[in-house]
Amino acid sequence: MGAKEYRKVKQRIINPICLVVLACTVLLGLTGCGDRQAVGDSTGTPVVLKLEGGDWGFPDPWKHYSRGPGGYKMELIFDSLLEKDEKGLIPWLAEKWTVSPDSREYTFTLRDKVTWHDGQSFSADDVKFSFDYYRDHPPVWNELTVDGKFIVEKVEVMDGRTVKIRVDSPNATYLERLGSMRIIPKHIWENVTDPLKFNAREAAVGCGPYVLEDYNSQLGTYRLTAYQGYWGPRQKVAAIEWVPVSDPVLAFEQGEIDLLTDDATPDILSRYENKEEFKIMPNQPFWGYRLILNMDKRPELKDVNLRKALAYGIDRQEMVEKIARGSGIVDSMGFVPPGHIWYNDQVARYAFDAEKAKALLDGKTYTFDLLIGVSSQEAKTGNNTSRDVKIGELMKISLAKIGITLNVKTVDTKTRDNAVKNGDYELAVTNHGGWGNDPDYLRDYYGSSTTNDRSSPASGALPGYFNQEIYDLCQKQMRQLNPEERKKTIFRLQELIAADVPQIPLFNTVDNFVFRPAKYDGWMFRYDHNYMEHCKLSYLERAQDE
Repeated sequence: MGAKEYRKVKQRIINPICLVVLACTVLLGLTGCGDRQAVGDSTGTPVVLKLEGGDWGFPDPWKHYSRGPGGYKMELIFDSLLEKDEKGLIPWLAEKWTVSPDSREYTFTLRDKVTWHDGQSFSADDVKFSFDYYRDHPPVWNELTVDGKFIVEKVEVMDGRTVKIRVDSPNATYLERLGSMRIIPKHIWENVTDPLKFNAREAAVGCGPYVLEDYNSQLGTYRLTAYQGYWGPRQKVAAIEWVPVSDPVLAFEQGEIDLLTDDATPDILSRYENKEEFKIMPNQPFWGYRLILNMDKRPELKDVNLRKALAYGIDRQEMVEKIARGSGIVDSMGFVPPGHIWYNDQVARYAFDAEKAKALLDGKTYTFDLLIGVSSQEAKTGNNTSRDVKIGELMKISLAKIGITLNVKTVDTKTRDNAVKNGDYELAVTNHGGWGNDPDYLRDYYGSSTTNDRSSPASGALPGYFNQEIYDLCQKQMRQLNPEERKKTIFRLQELIAADVPQIPLFNTVDNFVFRPAKYDGWMFRYDHNYMEHCKLSYLERAQDE
């Protein structure tokens, strides 16, 4: 799409995206440049995928909701210097990079002939601008702040295709942090003083493989279409639509959506097994549930014997059997789950033992408020059948046997997430992905002086908890550049965390994803993530496809 055509589109879409904030439909009308077409199916027909919808916010770096379904839509629109596949980091907008001997300077060589969705050329100036802008305007998913400090000291443009980024210290996690940040167009954002109030349609202009054509916050619908001027791998999917769904299983079986995710529970999986029409792909156990303890609100939780009593008094294996229907694992009390490459299987396990729990309580009894999150629909109707509710019910029953009473309060998920972020709870059950990420997430919980650097339900310090040895090792591991030495520290951390029980990981799920390969068979999992529809490479042509 050339500049003249773009101006015509802009004239047609004159209303600002502020209508999005008012829950109205936005028609962005962006199409790609050039004449490249998305790959079709076996008959040559362009593939349009329909997925389960829901409102996860406007997909730019500042307005999407913090959970995965919000952020990963944004990432289809905005590219980053590096990307992830099944094995690790791969070149993306940066075709290569070098790291200085002192590990404080990262030099990225950028790809040529990259364009923004409005046809303007991408350059090193956009990269420098993006990092500088994020310093003053942190995005929802912010990897550039560690312990409350912005890690980038300086960004230099060496030439039109080369940038040098100087960081504050050597750090094992910094390449991934720098490489994962979304690059934004300088020519659009340079005069924007408040990105949360920037509601022009240009807010959705990226240089990624898909452009936002439609978003309706009331209905929870999105439509992304292939950007035909995309620099990278050809899109195998012409359009992706997120549509309203009341019953995902029924919608999948009637062909209204093309992927069944965590709703393909073991009790219905036989409908799809050993049938040529369907394909089933299980994920890694990188989505899980945990019980978090607010020691600021309830100082008695600073007693490690009480925390251990809670751990022994909750039958986590029962949760796997009754809630996950056996399709899950009891999580490690060291927090790094089985399946992770740095999982330590030699930590304290805390198998259910009511007598041991009562002995640790030594005759004391307690009452706590337990906060549970459910979908907005369940919160409205009171028909609470979610896993979270069942977790609360089983915990209430088992803990009552050892002298701990739970008053369960159920709210919608967003309210629960905000309460957790603000420390407005006593006990809470939360759930999220990210358990397969770099184990620096241990520092987010146990070794950080700040809360929620990344504004995600999967991050944030534990209110009122501090252990000096754990804190020191959390800080140490991220500065260990030798992988084997760092692994030893991570293993030791897991042992100490399991012994001190700062929170209680409950169980992680092993979900089965079901789809019709005749419609689309390009799905894949990233090495560190549990949802295939969140993976950008799921929608793109790859070398093995050629």
